[in-house]
Order: sequence, then C-alpha cells, then structure tokens
Amino acid sequence: MDLGLQNKVAVVTGSSRGLGLAAVRALAAERCLVTLCARSEDRLREAAREVASVAGGDDRVLAVTADVSTAPGIAEVIERTVQTFGGLDVLVNNAAVAGGAGLLETTDAEWQDAIDQTLLPAVRACRLAVPHLQRRGGGAIVIVASIFGREAGGRMTYNAVKAAQISLGKSLAQQLAPSNIRVNTVSPGSILFEGGSWWKRQQQNPEAIAEFIRHELPFGRFGRPEEVGEVVAFLASPRASWISGTSVVVDGCQSRAF
Repeated sequence: MDLGLQNKVAVVTGSSRGLGLAAVRALAAERCLVTLCARSEDRLREAAREVASVAGGDDRVLAVTADVSTAPGIAEVIERTVQTFGGLDVLVNNAAVAGGAGLLETTDAEWQDAIDQTLLPAVRACRLAVPHLQRRGGGAIVIVASIFGREAGGRMTYNAVKAAQISLGKSLAQQLAPSNIRVNTVSPGSILFEGGSWWKRQQQNPEAIAEFIRHELPFGRFGRPEEVGEVVAFLASPRASWISGTSVVVDGCQSRAF
C-alpha cells in the first residue's frame, strides 16, 4: 500500500536506535525526507547511513546531534529541518527516559528528570512544529507512549510520564483539528532490540526473561521495533486521515486494559 508520504518532511526524535530508528526507517521507505536526532554523534551517523540506504540517498536524510530534552536542542532540530527541506509535515516524538523505583526510593530529582526527559521534549517539539505544519495546510504528530501509560506496570515515573503523553496527545488532537493536524499516540508493549532495556535484562538474567515471556507475552516473544515503526508511518500518513486523538496499542495482546 502506498501511504501517500512521498516527499513529505518528517522529524523523529530519539532516532538513532530502537523504536525511533524503526519509525524513521519506515517513513524513509515511504519516500519521506527525514530528520534523525540523538545525543550520540557516532551512533547517529551510523543510523543516518542505514536510513539513507532505504531513503534513496544521503540528500534525503538529515542527522542532527542534539539533546532534545533541552529547549535549544529541539529548536535546533526543527530549525535545521525546515532550512534543509523547506518545511515540515510530520513530527514523531519518541525521546524518553524515566528512572527511579518505588515511592520511598524515588527522589524529587528523579521525578523531575522523568518529566524533563520525556514529557517536556514532546511539548516543546509540538509547540515548535505546529506553526510549520499549519503553513503546509496540516500534518500529523505521533507521540510514542507505552501500554504502561494506559495501565499499571514498570516504574512509577515511567507510568506517570507516559500517561501524561497520552493525555497530551488527546488534548492536542482536539486543539489542532481545525488546522487539519492529526495527533495520535502509539502505545507499544515490550519491544526487544540490541542495547534496549529488555535486551540488557535478557543478557543479565535470561531465565527470568524467559519466564516473563511465558507469563506476560501471549505470542511467546517480544515485539520487534519495525512492528511499531510501521504503525507510526501509517498514522503519519493520509491513509489515516480520520484517525486522531486516539492511542493505538501495539503489544501482541500483552496489556490487560480493554
């Protein structure tokens, strides 16, 4: 299916590996002009080369080394994208970090860090991107949240900021519909990729992870990044023209919520 994304301009934050890289690959495969960004220049350069082979050339890919948890960092990403490609049609907010443990062990600083690294980057990116989307007559925003923004599971801080992202997506969808801008969130379940949190846990304790798979993952495996990336590309496309303000669960039936 042609998603109708040819020559649309897309920014994906946190896109040097994992879900962000999978999303930018899926968009590039649909002939988008794409911007990747991450803090690590070496890994970002490697990811950009990988995406360029899918996109059809280096001139269709922009890599920006930036810390999008800061206001100047995300501003640089959006500004350089518009300068390079002439506009913006799609924003995918993927950057996220949340530490901490239980209530008594988690400090105020860890709570603040979860907000600063996950929620505020999405807010700032949307604020900067929306005027450019409006100039194009509309566009799409996708926020990568989690099933643990919809139900309990994982760290408290992660639950809270992912729930906030889903709420943000709904609010923005209602605000921006008159500008023909659609906003959705994607809620992945447990996804395995090299260097990711589940991969690290599997290396440390394979028996415990095998037990987790047996009890928690009905299909008997972790999800793959590309299974999320393809959904992101669809939601960003005109093929999803009547989908806005929702959270699309991509979890292989892992979650318990209705």
